[in-house]
Formats: sequence, structure tokens, C-alpha cells
Amino acid sequence: MFEKSIKELEEIVAKLESGDTTLDESLELFEKGIKLSKECNQMLDKAEKKVSVLIDGEKKDFTEE
Repeated sequence: MFEKSIKELEEIVAKLESGDTTLDESLELFEKGIKLSKECNQMLDKAEKKVSVLIDGEKKDFTEE
């Protein structure tokens, strides 16, 4: 899911950089890009929290021994 969103975001950026879109198309692409960016950030935050929990769990296991 993350990789697919990043690829789609890259495609949007390429289209916007090409300058071959109308203003309306550009605004629509920009809006979709912002949405994808927020979704990717949420996925990264979730993954970071999960890694943090796993690391903290390993630290507790190590200190208990």
C-alpha cells in the first residue's frame, strides 16, 4: 500500500512538473497529491510507533534477565 501510494505520488509530481496540465487538472492533481502525502505520513507514523514498541519490548526483556 505504501509503495503504491508513493509511486502514484511520484507520477503526480511528474505530471505537474511537465506543465502539460490545465489549471483545473493541476489543482485536482495537487489535491490528490496532498491526500496521498498525508496517508503516507500516517502509514510511516504507524510503522514508527510499532518499531518503537518492539524496541522498547526488547529493552525490557534484556533488562529483566
